[in-house]
Amino acid sequence: MTPVIPKKQSLIAPKTLCFFNKTRVIRKRNDWQGNKLGKLWLYNLHYFDDLNAADSPARRQWQLDLIRQWITENPPAHGIGWDPYPTSLRIVNWIKWALRENESSDIFNNSLATQVRWLSKRLEYNLLGNHILANAKALVVAGLYFDGNEADSWLKKGFTVLQRQLTEQILDDGGHFERSPMYQAIILEDLLDLINFLKIYSRSIPGDWEGLVQKMLNWLRTLSHPDGDIAFFNDAALNIAATWKELERYSTNLGLTDLEKELEQVTLYDSGYFRLEKANAVIIADCAPIGPDYQPAHAHADTLSFELSLYGKRVFVNSGTSTYEENELRNQQRGTAAHNTVVINNENSSEVWASFRVARRAYPGKLEVSQSKNASSVLCSHNGYIRLNNSNIHKRSWTLNNTSLQIVDEITGGYDDAVAYFYLHPTVSRIGDVASDSCKLVLDTGKEIIFTVDGACDLKMNKSTWYPGFGLSMPSNCLVCNFKGEKLSTFISWCSD
Repeated sequence: MTPVIPKKQSLIAPKTLCFFNKTRVIRKRNDWQGNKLGKLWLYNLHYFDDLNAADSPARRQWQLDLIRQWITENPPAHGIGWDPYPTSLRIVNWIKWALRENESSDIFNNSLATQVRWLSKRLEYNLLGNHILANAKALVVAGLYFDGNEADSWLKKGFTVLQRQLTEQILDDGGHFERSPMYQAIILEDLLDLINFLKIYSRSIPGDWEGLVQKMLNWLRTLSHPDGDIAFFNDAALNIAATWKELERYSTNLGLTDLEKELEQVTLYDSGYFRLEKANAVIIADCAPIGPDYQPAHAHADTLSFELSLYGKRVFVNSGTSTYEENELRNQQRGTAAHNTVVINNENSSEVWASFRVARRAYPGKLEVSQSKNASSVLCSHNGYIRLNNSNIHKRSWTLNNTSLQIVDEITGGYDDAVAYFYLHPTVSRIGDVASDSCKLVLDTGKEIIFTVDGACDLKMNKSTWYPGFGLSMPSNCLVCNFKGEKLSTFISWCSD
């Protein structure tokens, strides 16, 4: 078996697990349930990712004890651990571990088979998206692991679902249709795992999967910053999914095709994202639909937002995702005002609600890209505010050269209030006071950046928060520009060295 990408260690002592900086000891049956730590924490508890984490063999006895405890204290169909999604991830994790640790006890395999039987009748057709892919992967892996007619039926069902859903969910440019870089990485790792298992059992690999891996990997690389981690569009957080470099290494170890090398200008027309790179600057921006109309669960109201890295460091960042709980923080993080874009009349460009719902949503216009000798430009618009009294359209252009980025925002139709937000990474600070139309910024390396606006009533720097991962927050700052007319021009400049 080609070594899989190791997960983060979560079993830190016997019966003691830590997720999202929250630790819990699992002493009795009820400790597997409850909601004090949130649904996502409990889901992770039931995944058993630690079985395939770094230094996993050193914790074999702890892991074996926890598996036996789970089997005893989580009888079939009882509790959150039997939801189809954690069941799917647990099945795959147990089988990976069993193959590596040569675990084949009757108790283990009987429980595993029971879980697969349960899952096979409860695929998440109600949710589809990344959930149904995880369900199908588990059926395929279990169908390969077990022998007999029942196993063959799991394998056939899993493959049928996979082939149909991959065709629908992976766009022609390699992007997953939910448009989340984090879920892109998760699904790509799932596909690589499947190829790995097919090789183990000497089964043929579908003819289009190798090309699919290459396109998905190039997409993820395009949506990653020079630091190697993903940009924050839609639900995206660090330390959940593998990085593109880890996935590239896994792909290479499986004998698959190498990446395309050129990244200076990439436009993912099918997904609606673009990346421009000039000298010391990388800009990644969202001109995308929020996701499939029937499943926008991980969508944020972030249309026409962008992120910028300079000298290999993140400078402007969307504010991130730290929770899936249905609360005010979740609403805030999904809202337009938490992203580097424009808010009109204090409304979201797409009406996000609950934790995973969207009502009326923004649809982008045509994505136009142009190139001159020294600069690259992109223009797009969206109609998310057309529902307002003045049927507003927001149009934005970005022009990047070696030493500056110009952003021009235009609003058609009257408005009561329009604000452009520019969120700074926590390592970026200001030098001196903020003037009415300009501000000098400095990176932690000492590099200076000049931020200037034309067409704003004023320029303010507000205290803010960056949420780089689930359960994490870091103090930061945000530049806020109030429009005084229908056009706002923003200039961000830096030195060429």
